Amino acid sequence: MTEYNFTTLWHFDHPVEKVWNIIWLMDHWPDWWKYVRQVEKIREGDEQEIGAVRRITWSTALPYSLTFDSELTFLVQYKRMEGRALGDLTGIGIWTFEPNGTGTNVRYDWNVNITKPWMRFFEPILKPLFKWNHDKVMQAGYKGLYEKLTNGNS
Repeated sequence: MTEYNFTTLWHFDHPVEKVWNIIWLMDHWPDWWKYVRQVEKIREGDEQEIGAVRRITWSTALPYSLTFDSELTFLVQYKRMEGRALGDLTGIGIWTFEPNGTGTNVRYDWNVNITKPWMRFFEPILKPLFKWNHDKVMQAGYKGLYEKLTNGNS
């Protein structure tokens, strides 16, 4: 099985607290992230949400969807969030936030394996398309978050 290791870098001219608060509120991702179709909380976490699990359904730039559960496993407010994915994708996602002057640098590391049988079967041929698709989904996330921050709806 091939592991995918993606790194996405975003920069916003907004303070880290504003950027963090929008990304942190995962239940609201469908409001601003084009490819997030649904987020459903299926397990409560502790007072910091550690252990909370949300089922996320994504559409993609290609004609397929993905659903996986995301469990928050680690948190340092305004600095880092880590989660474990289980479902159509399995692996680890890490959001890192760094103030940069009056703005914020965001890094997302996504280290996953695909588990959908058809995707695994065609993976040797479609791997470049899967990478392209991931980039399109993340570009849409950047655009939606940028618009939310810029329009003052945060």
